[in-house]
Amino acid sequence: MADVTLPQLGETVTEGTITQWFKNVGDVVNADEPLFEVSTDKVDTEVPSPVSGVVTEIRASEGDTIDVGTVVAIVSDGDGAPAAASEVTPEPAPAPAPEPAPAPEPAPAPEPAPAPAPVAEPAPAPAPAPAPAPAAQQPASQNDPRLLSPVVRRLVNEHGIDSSLLTGTGPGGRITREDVLDHLDKVGSSAPVQTPAPAPAPAPAQAAAPSPAPAPAPMQSSGRETIVPLSKIRQLTGDHMVASKSTSPHAFSVVEVDFANVDRVRSAVKADFGAAEGFSLTYLPFIARALVDGLQEFPNLNASVVGTDLVVHGYIDLGIAVDLDYQGLIAPVIRGAETKRLRAIAQEIHDLADRARNRRLSPDEIQGGTFTISNNGSAGSVLTMPIINQPQVGIVSTDAIVRKPVVAKLSDGGEAIVVHPVGNLAMSWDHRAFDGAYAAGFLLRVKEILESRDWAAEL
Repeated sequence: MADVTLPQLGETVTEGTITQWFKNVGDVVNADEPLFEVSTDKVDTEVPSPVSGVVTEIRASEGDTIDVGTVVAIVSDGDGAPAAASEVTPEPAPAPAPEPAPAPEPAPAPEPAPAPAPVAEPAPAPAPAPAPAPAAQQPASQNDPRLLSPVVRRLVNEHGIDSSLLTGTGPGGRITREDVLDHLDKVGSSAPVQTPAPAPAPAPAQAAAPSPAPAPAPMQSSGRETIVPLSKIRQLTGDHMVASKSTSPHAFSVVEVDFANVDRVRSAVKADFGAAEGFSLTYLPFIARALVDGLQEFPNLNASVVGTDLVVHGYIDLGIAVDLDYQGLIAPVIRGAETKRLRAIAQEIHDLADRARNRRLSPDEIQGGTFTISNNGSAGSVLTMPIINQPQVGIVSTDAIVRKPVVAKLSDGGEAIVVHPVGNLAMSWDHRAFDGAYAAGFLLRVKEILESRDWAAEL
């Protein structure tokens, strides 16, 4: 017999919501066969059974939000459990038989009291009348017989979508987050589909707003301030960052990089690259490739602090921070980045970022990195001090690359002022793991690789 618990679905994830069970009590399940689906702030994923056997108990219902490590089901070995279940069902079956026996006893009672009988008949008549009223008060998403996960229900309510008009592509026709987003792309977020329900007056629109409590819950004070409750992902991110600052003595180093060498190759190949790969070739893959080579030469940066030890990793699992529409950050990981060249790294960055924004990553893809890149330059930042992603000892921010005058060396040994694309590489690092000279040496090596490598040969 084995306990099935809610697994750790990311380094900062502490809870998840059961969105669907694929097995019922008494069903046979194989090891690694999907047992249930869970939704968190970062990923939606199926959780497999750890063992083969029979599901003897389910302790969490669909829609329940539970903590990581909580037992949600029990799977036993062998086929004894289903037999026991079938034995239990016949026992309640005879129970209804004695009930008809007492029925004839009350039968004579109605003769002395015929009046109560008509009174009981009108009573049920008003009962159905109030029933439609509460149903009308529920949001459209609750009228759909299909199960909606908390994530989907929130999106449906926030955008005023009639969920009965959505086509589900998930298991058993379940509506997924992607189905809702695809619908919004087609019809826009104005959600005319719900106008028939709240059409009578603006009041229904206001009534629907309170239902997604997390988003419209802000309270106003004197019309000058708005209080917005922090989302779960914001709270967890804050806790993680505070813990990092209190754990690692953060130090900060910056180098300025002339990207003219990268830009020449990138400009020459970007059209063909885009046509072949289906996405643009940005500066980020070049930077990631140079960082990987730099980490191999300065291995103490590709490490973790565990107690009083520095654990130096013999592999490079490179985390790439991705912004989730200003709602939070997630850092999917390029596994074995030291084995990949520029094109492969570019493909993986694009794939991971795309799936991160669409919540299609697996839990394994968002944990266990050995070094992290935060790409703030895409948002226009020119100098950022990132916070270390524990238990790593370093994180680099790639800031905006802008054209500016620089002093360039000429082939004859002279110098000239030219306009080149230039950007900063800023690194926060853990002073327990090494000192400033080591950090500076690493950044200078990365700068040298970017400014001098034959990137055309890489491609």
